[in-house]
Amino acid sequence: MKKKISYALLSMALLAFAAAIIIYPERYVNRCFQGFAMWAECVLPSLFPFMVITMLFVKTGIAEKAVLPLRRVAGKLKFPPAAAACFALAVCSGYPAGSKVVSEFYENGAIAKRDCAKVAYLCSTSGPLFIIGSVGFKMFGDKLLGIKMLVAHVFAVTVVSVIIALFSKDGNKTGTRRTAPDGNALYNAFYGSVIAVCVAGGFIAFFYVVATFCADFNLFYPLEKFFNLFLDGQTSSAICMGLVETTTGCRELAAIGGKLPAAFAGFSFTFGGLSILLQQLAYLTKVGVKPLKFIGVKFIQAVICFGLLLLIA
Repeated sequence: MKKKISYALLSMALLAFAAAIIIYPERYVNRCFQGFAMWAECVLPSLFPFMVITMLFVKTGIAEKAVLPLRRVAGKLKFPPAAAACFALAVCSGYPAGSKVVSEFYENGAIAKRDCAKVAYLCSTSGPLFIIGSVGFKMFGDKLLGIKMLVAHVFAVTVVSVIIALFSKDGNKTGTRRTAPDGNALYNAFYGSVIAVCVAGGFIAFFYVVATFCADFNLFYPLEKFFNLFLDGQTSSAICMGLVETTTGCRELAAIGGKLPAAFAGFSFTFGGLSILLQQLAYLTKVGVKPLKFIGVKFIQAVICFGLLLLIA
Protein backbone atom coordinates (compact mmCIF):
# COMPACT_ATOMS: atom_id res chain seq x y z
CA MET A 1 0.00 0.00 0.00
CA LYS A 2 2.83 2.42 0.89
CA LYS A 3 4.48 1.74 -2.46
CA LYS A 4 1.21 2.38 -4.32
CA ILE A 5 0.69 5.67 -2.48
CA SER A 6 4.29 6.70 -3.23
CA TYR A 7 3.87 5.94 -6.93
CA ALA A 8 0.55 7.82 -7.01
CA LEU A 9 2.07 10.91 -5.36
CA LEU A 10 5.10 10.80 -7.67
CA SER A 11 2.86 10.45 -10.72
CA MET A 12 0.73 13.43 -9.70
CA ALA A 13 3.82 15.54 -9.05
CA LEU A 14 5.31 14.67 -12.44
CA LEU A 15 2.02 15.37 -14.22
CA ALA A 16 1.73 18.75 -12.49
CA PHE A 17 5.31 19.57 -13.44
CA ALA A 18 4.73 18.55 -17.06
CA ALA A 19 1.52 20.60 -17.19
CA ALA A 20 3.36 23.69 -15.92
CA ILE A 21 5.97 23.32 -18.67
CA ILE A 22 3.23 23.01 -21.30
CA ILE A 23 1.27 25.99 -19.98
CA TYR A 24 4.29 28.25 -19.38
CA PRO A 25 6.89 27.15 -21.96
CA GLU A 26 8.37 30.66 -22.17
CA ARG A 27 9.27 30.38 -18.47
CA TYR A 28 10.51 26.81 -18.08
CA VAL A 29 12.14 26.16 -21.46
CA ASN A 30 14.28 29.22 -20.90
CA ARG A 31 15.15 28.04 -17.37
CA CYS A 32 16.21 24.67 -18.75
CA PHE A 33 18.54 26.43 -21.18
CA GLN A 34 19.92 28.50 -18.30
CA GLY A 35 20.52 25.30 -16.33
CA PHE A 36 22.60 23.84 -19.15
CA ALA A 37 24.46 27.15 -19.51
CA MET A 38 25.26 27.09 -15.79
CA TRP A 39 26.50 23.50 -16.12
CA ALA A 40 28.69 24.44 -19.08
CA GLU A 41 30.14 27.43 -17.25
CA CYS A 42 30.55 26.17 -13.68
CA VAL A 43 30.60 22.36 -13.70
CA LEU A 44 31.79 21.03 -17.06
CA PRO A 45 35.27 22.67 -17.00
CA SER A 46 35.93 21.47 -13.45
CA LEU A 47 34.47 17.98 -13.78
CA PHE A 48 35.30 16.58 -17.23
CA PRO A 49 39.16 16.68 -17.24
CA PHE A 50 39.38 15.16 -13.77
CA MET A 51 36.73 12.58 -14.61
CA VAL A 52 38.86 11.40 -17.55
CA ILE A 53 41.97 11.28 -15.35
CA THR A 54 40.06 9.38 -12.67
CA MET A 55 38.76 6.80 -15.12
CA LEU A 56 42.21 6.34 -16.67
CA PHE A 57 43.67 5.64 -13.22
CA VAL A 58 40.96 3.05 -12.59
CA LYS A 59 40.91 1.43 -16.04
CA THR A 60 44.71 1.07 -16.30
CA GLY A 61 45.05 -0.41 -12.80
CA ILE A 62 47.32 2.41 -11.59
CA ALA A 63 44.91 3.33 -8.79
CA GLU A 64 44.97 -0.20 -7.36
CA LYS A 65 48.77 -0.28 -7.35
CA ALA A 66 49.00 3.17 -5.77
CA VAL A 67 47.02 2.15 -2.68
CA LEU A 68 49.30 -0.72 -1.65
CA PRO A 69 51.56 1.46 0.59
CA LEU A 70 48.44 2.73 2.40
CA ARG A 71 47.13 -0.73 3.16
CA ARG A 72 48.09 -0.63 6.85
CA VAL A 73 46.67 2.87 7.48
CA ALA A 74 43.40 1.99 5.77
CA GLY A 75 43.16 -1.20 7.81
CA LYS A 76 43.57 0.67 11.11
CA LEU A 77 40.72 2.96 10.13
CA LYS A 78 38.62 -0.08 9.12
CA PHE A 79 38.61 0.90 5.45
CA PRO A 80 39.51 -1.42 2.57
CA PRO A 81 42.89 -0.64 0.92
CA ALA A 82 41.16 0.73 -2.19
CA ALA A 83 39.47 3.47 -0.11
CA ALA A 84 42.60 5.64 -0.21
CA ALA A 85 42.62 5.70 -4.02
CA CYS A 86 38.85 6.29 -4.16
CA PHE A 87 39.17 9.21 -1.76
CA ALA A 88 42.06 10.85 -3.63
CA LEU A 89 40.27 10.54 -6.96
CA ALA A 90 37.00 11.82 -5.47
CA VAL A 91 38.59 14.89 -3.86
CA CYS A 92 40.33 15.82 -7.12
CA SER A 93 37.31 15.27 -9.35
CA GLY A 94 34.20 16.10 -7.32
CA TYR A 95 30.62 14.86 -7.59
CA PRO A 96 29.68 12.29 -8.83
CA ALA A 97 33.15 10.88 -9.65
CA GLY A 98 33.70 9.46 -6.16
CA SER A 99 30.49 7.44 -6.29
CA LYS A 100 31.32 6.21 -9.79
CA VAL A 101 34.80 5.10 -8.65
CA VAL A 102 33.31 3.21 -5.68
CA SER A 103 31.01 1.43 -8.13
CA GLU A 104 33.93 0.66 -10.47
CA PHE A 105 36.08 -0.77 -7.65
CA TYR A 106 33.16 -2.85 -6.41
CA GLU A 107 32.66 -4.32 -9.89
CA ASN A 108 36.41 -5.03 -10.10
CA GLY A 109 36.32 -6.85 -6.76
CA ALA A 110 38.60 -4.37 -4.95
CA ILE A 111 35.84 -3.38 -2.49
CA ALA A 112 33.45 -5.83 -0.84
CA LYS A 113 29.77 -4.98 -0.71
CA ARG A 114 29.84 -4.70 3.10
CA ASP A 115 32.48 -1.94 2.79
CA CYS A 116 30.82 0.08 0.02
CA ALA A 117 28.71 2.29 2.28
CA LYS A 118 31.54 3.60 4.47
CA VAL A 119 33.76 4.16 1.42
CA ALA A 120 30.85 5.95 -0.29
CA TYR A 121 30.54 8.36 2.66
CA LEU A 122 34.27 9.12 2.47
CA CYS A 123 34.25 9.62 -1.30
CA SER A 124 31.21 11.88 -1.49
CA THR A 125 33.04 15.16 -2.05
CA SER A 126 32.95 18.16 -4.32
CA GLY A 127 36.09 19.11 -6.24
CA PRO A 128 38.61 21.94 -5.73
CA LEU A 129 37.92 23.57 -9.10
CA PHE A 130 34.22 23.84 -8.33
CA ILE A 131 34.60 25.02 -4.73
CA ILE A 132 37.59 27.32 -5.18
CA GLY A 133 37.08 28.35 -8.81
CA SER A 134 33.32 28.38 -9.35
CA VAL A 135 31.94 29.08 -5.86
CA GLY A 136 34.80 30.95 -4.18
CA PHE A 137 36.27 32.99 -7.02
CA LYS A 138 33.47 33.30 -9.62
CA MET A 139 30.43 33.51 -7.36
CA PHE A 140 31.71 35.08 -4.13
CA GLY A 141 34.64 36.89 -5.76
CA ASP A 142 37.08 35.60 -3.11
CA LYS A 143 39.58 32.84 -3.92
CA LEU A 144 40.78 32.65 -0.30
CA LEU A 145 37.21 32.04 0.81
CA GLY A 146 37.05 29.20 -1.73
CA ILE A 147 40.15 27.62 -0.17
CA LYS A 148 38.60 27.87 3.29
CA MET A 149 35.42 26.30 1.94
CA LEU A 150 37.38 23.40 0.47
CA VAL A 151 39.25 22.79 3.74
CA ALA A 152 36.03 22.84 5.79
CA HIS A 153 34.27 20.59 3.26
CA VAL A 154 36.99 17.93 3.08
CA PHE A 155 37.50 18.00 6.86
CA ALA A 156 33.78 17.51 7.55
CA VAL A 157 33.43 14.65 5.06
CA THR A 158 36.58 12.90 6.28
CA VAL A 159 35.95 13.17 10.02
CA VAL A 160 32.36 11.90 9.86
CA SER A 161 33.32 9.03 7.53
CA VAL A 162 36.29 7.93 9.66
CA ILE A 163 34.17 7.95 12.83
CA ILE A 164 31.49 5.83 11.14
CA ALA A 165 34.15 3.38 9.89
CA LEU A 166 35.85 3.09 13.30
CA PHE A 167 32.55 2.31 15.00
CA SER A 168 31.39 -0.12 12.33
CA LYS A 169 30.80 -3.66 13.57
CA ASP A 170 32.72 -5.40 10.80
CA GLY A 171 36.30 -4.40 10.25
CA ASN A 172 37.93 -4.43 6.84
CA LYS A 173 38.32 -7.95 5.50
CA THR A 174 38.62 -6.97 1.86
CA GLY A 175 41.70 -8.22 0.09
CA THR A 176 43.77 -6.39 -2.47
CA ARG A 177 42.46 -8.28 -5.44
CA ARG A 178 44.29 -7.09 -8.53
CA THR A 179 42.33 -6.87 -11.75
CA ALA A 180 43.75 -6.94 -15.24
CA PRO A 181 44.09 -3.51 -16.89
CA ASP A 182 41.42 -2.61 -19.41
CA GLY A 183 42.71 -3.39 -22.90
CA ASN A 184 40.88 -0.38 -24.32
CA ALA A 185 41.40 1.94 -21.34
CA LEU A 186 41.67 5.22 -23.25
CA TYR A 187 38.41 4.83 -25.18
CA ASN A 188 36.48 3.44 -22.22
CA ALA A 189 37.76 6.18 -19.92
CA PHE A 190 36.67 8.92 -22.34
CA TYR A 191 33.38 7.24 -23.16
CA GLY A 192 32.48 6.71 -19.51
CA SER A 193 33.53 10.25 -18.60
CA VAL A 194 31.52 11.87 -21.41
CA ILE A 195 28.41 9.90 -20.44
CA ALA A 196 28.83 10.70 -16.73
CA VAL A 197 29.42 14.41 -17.33
CA CYS A 198 26.48 14.69 -19.75
CA VAL A 199 24.22 12.89 -17.27
CA ALA A 200 25.38 15.36 -14.60
CA GLY A 201 24.42 18.21 -16.94
CA GLY A 202 20.99 16.69 -17.44
CA PHE A 203 20.48 16.42 -13.69
CA ILE A 204 21.50 20.05 -13.16
CA ALA A 205 19.26 21.42 -15.94
CA PHE A 206 16.28 19.31 -14.89
CA PHE A 207 16.48 20.18 -11.21
CA TYR A 208 17.13 23.81 -12.01
CA VAL A 209 13.71 23.79 -13.66
CA VAL A 210 12.26 21.82 -10.72
CA ALA A 211 13.62 24.40 -8.26
CA THR A 212 12.06 27.20 -10.32
CA PHE A 213 8.73 25.34 -10.42
CA CYS A 214 8.80 24.88 -6.63
CA ALA A 215 9.53 28.58 -6.13
CA ASP A 216 6.85 29.69 -8.61
CA PHE A 217 4.12 27.64 -6.94
CA ASN A 218 5.26 28.34 -3.35
CA LEU A 219 6.16 24.73 -2.63
CA PHE A 220 9.06 26.00 -0.52
CA TYR A 221 6.62 27.97 1.67
CA PRO A 222 6.80 25.75 4.82
CA LEU A 223 10.61 25.64 4.73
CA GLU A 224 10.91 29.33 3.99
CA LYS A 225 8.59 30.17 6.89
CA PHE A 226 10.82 28.13 9.18
CA PHE A 227 14.03 29.78 7.94
CA ASN A 228 12.37 33.21 8.13
CA LEU A 229 12.27 32.81 11.91
CA PHE A 230 16.05 33.29 11.88
CA LEU A 231 16.94 34.70 8.45
CA ASP A 232 15.79 37.23 5.88
CA GLY A 233 13.55 36.16 3.01
CA GLN A 234 16.24 36.29 0.31
CA THR A 235 18.58 34.00 2.24
CA SER A 236 15.76 31.59 3.05
CA SER A 237 14.81 31.38 -0.64
CA ALA A 238 18.43 30.77 -1.68
CA ILE A 239 18.82 27.95 0.87
CA CYS A 240 15.65 26.26 -0.38
CA MET A 241 16.85 26.50 -3.99
CA GLY A 242 20.14 24.91 -2.93
CA LEU A 243 18.33 21.98 -1.34
CA VAL A 244 17.08 21.11 -4.83
CA GLU A 245 19.99 22.24 -7.07
CA THR A 246 23.28 23.13 -5.37
CA THR A 247 24.89 25.34 -8.02
CA THR A 248 21.77 27.51 -8.19
CA GLY A 249 21.63 27.85 -4.42
CA CYS A 250 25.32 28.77 -4.16
CA ARG A 251 24.94 31.40 -6.87
CA GLU A 252 21.95 33.01 -5.12
CA LEU A 253 23.72 32.93 -1.75
CA ALA A 254 26.77 34.58 -3.34
CA ALA A 255 24.54 37.37 -4.68
CA ILE A 256 23.63 38.16 -1.05
CA GLY A 257 27.24 37.99 0.14
CA GLY A 258 28.62 37.85 3.68
CA LYS A 259 29.80 35.26 6.18
CA LEU A 260 26.46 33.56 6.85
CA PRO A 261 25.56 33.02 3.15
CA ALA A 262 29.09 31.62 2.61
CA ALA A 263 28.53 29.14 5.45
CA PHE A 264 25.17 28.13 3.97
CA ALA A 265 26.86 27.67 0.58
CA GLY A 266 29.26 25.26 2.29
CA PHE A 267 26.29 23.40 3.73
CA SER A 268 24.70 23.31 0.28
CA PHE A 269 27.59 21.79 -1.68
CA THR A 270 28.47 19.40 1.17
CA PHE A 271 24.91 18.11 1.47
CA GLY A 272 24.61 18.09 -2.31
CA GLY A 273 20.95 18.92 -2.77
CA LEU A 274 18.43 16.66 -4.48
CA SER A 275 20.22 16.82 -7.84
CA ILE A 276 23.66 15.69 -6.62
CA LEU A 277 22.27 13.18 -4.13
CA LEU A 278 20.34 11.42 -6.88
CA GLN A 279 23.39 11.48 -9.18
CA GLN A 280 25.42 9.68 -6.52
CA LEU A 281 22.68 7.25 -5.57
CA ALA A 282 22.35 6.23 -9.23
CA TYR A 283 25.75 4.54 -8.75
CA LEU A 284 25.58 3.68 -5.05
CA THR A 285 22.23 1.90 -4.79
CA LYS A 286 23.64 -0.72 -7.19
CA VAL A 287 26.34 -1.57 -4.63
CA GLY A 288 24.01 -1.81 -1.65
CA VAL A 289 24.19 1.71 -0.15
CA LYS A 290 20.93 2.60 1.62
CA PRO A 291 19.60 5.96 0.35
CA LEU A 292 18.14 7.30 3.62
CA LYS A 293 21.25 6.47 5.62
CA PHE A 294 23.46 8.05 2.95
CA ILE A 295 21.35 11.24 2.98
CA GLY A 296 21.52 11.32 6.79
CA VAL A 297 25.32 11.08 6.76
CA LYS A 298 25.54 13.83 4.13
CA PHE A 299 23.36 16.06 6.32
CA ILE A 300 25.69 15.59 9.31
CA GLN A 301 28.73 16.34 7.13
CA ALA A 302 26.99 19.48 5.83
CA VAL A 303 26.18 20.73 9.34
CA ILE A 304 29.82 20.33 10.41
CA CYS A 305 31.02 22.17 7.29
CA PHE A 306 28.54 24.96 8.03
CA GLY A 307 29.81 25.30 11.60
CA LEU A 308 33.46 25.36 10.53
CA LEU A 309 32.80 28.06 7.94
CA LEU A 310 31.07 30.22 10.55
CA LEU A 311 34.38 30.11 12.43
CA ILE A 312 36.90 30.51 9.62
CA ALA A 313 35.09 32.21 6.68
